[in-house]
Amino acid sequence: MNSSITRPSRKPAFATRPHTESHSSDSTRRFSSNNHKPASGSQRRSFSSNTNHGGHRPFNNNGRRGSSQRGGGSRGGRKMQTFDVSKYINLNPVDNTPDEVYVPKHTFNDFGLEQPLVANIASMELITPSPIQDQIIPHILDGHDVVGLAQTGTGKTAAFLLPLINKTLKQFNRQTLILAPTRELAIQVEQELHRLANKMKIFSTVCVGGINIRPQIQGLRRQNHFIIGTPGRVQDLIDRGHIKPGGITTVVLDEADRMLDMGFIHDMRKILQDIPDGHETLFFSATMSDTVKGMVSEFMRNPIIVSVRKKDIINSITQDVVHYEQHTKFDTLVALLKKPEFTRVIIFGAMKHSVEKLSQELVRVGIKADAIHGNKSHPQRQRSLTNFKTGRVQVLVATDVAARGIHVDNISHVINYDLPNTYEDYVHRIGRTGRADKHGMALTFVTK
Repeated sequence: MNSSITRPSRKPAFATRPHTESHSSDSTRRFSSNNHKPASGSQRRSFSSNTNHGGHRPFNNNGRRGSSQRGGGSRGGRKMQTFDVSKYINLNPVDNTPDEVYVPKHTFNDFGLEQPLVANIASMELITPSPIQDQIIPHILDGHDVVGLAQTGTGKTAAFLLPLINKTLKQFNRQTLILAPTRELAIQVEQELHRLANKMKIFSTVCVGGINIRPQIQGLRRQNHFIIGTPGRVQDLIDRGHIKPGGITTVVLDEADRMLDMGFIHDMRKILQDIPDGHETLFFSATMSDTVKGMVSEFMRNPIIVSVRKKDIINSITQDVVHYEQHTKFDTLVALLKKPEFTRVIIFGAMKHSVEKLSQELVRVGIKADAIHGNKSHPQRQRSLTNFKTGRVQVLVATDVAARGIHVDNISHVINYDLPNTYEDYVHRIGRTGRADKHGMALTFVTK
């Protein structure tokens, strides 16, 4: 795979079919916080293994070999926070009640989209918008600042791309800047853009770190209706004069909560301050933290808040703890992975070097595993992800940041081999399983 981003060939297909999802929804025009209830003190079950494979240097109590900044290249250098296992891991039986069936108010034909876009959607046989699309597309078309509170897998990418493509077709000198937390997610957004804008002569450039900046500079010299990137690289290109903030008419912050968690707040604030007044701002976030509220208050004009949430992920995924003795942690993991129900597993580690080491040790004992972390080049990370998606490997070992933007179906288990830093990290980790109304399980390693 080339290390530079090029304009991909356009293919007339949606990345997802949002209308097949089941949701419950709630719309509001005011800020609201999503307070998570602590898990009840249910009795904990324990997994264990007496098998001894040896050869793996033990981790300390939190799975770390010494102190370090949070793995995965977090820019913020956040302080380690205590993750209270007894408080946050819900050991109650999984809630199997179905989500409330959402009845959309619109079809795609009702939005008044331009004919090329209507024809493209029709060719994909898409009729029913997902809840986030149904509720937020009219507001974006009307030019309002909006905040969309939605989890991944709800069709939110198409929810902002469809109206923005439509506006571009009506006014070709428009330019949209889309910020995303990771390069993988930025690339996925561009791929979705080119599916939806197939044969419409709408152009874009992806601007992300970890990849040669020269092709990105060359891409920015051409006409771009959409610039999609990570905050650090976008700010760098603004400072160099290759991205002109004065020409940006719309800013989208996709997964804004994760960008803030990763320490991008200063880059995000500077980018938004550089863009002239009068632009439209769209925030998309899974949670509405105080920091997100502060950004919304500072940079948005009377935003419309649309909240579309699936059933609380904490109630839809079976969660449990794995108790281990310090010297048997690795052996316990191997014993689990050799069980037939562990078909496709993501294991979360604390730091880049420990993730790589764990992957190598798993391969050594006969487990098909690969790793994804910030020390790998973009082509290496893409190969690891492809191996996992295609089933060439059973296990993907990842840091929190590197795993951001990974959307793989049929994950049977998520394993927190190292404890997450925060409750929000825990929720984002275990949300990799239990998608598309399928059962998922999350296990967290805890010392006895």
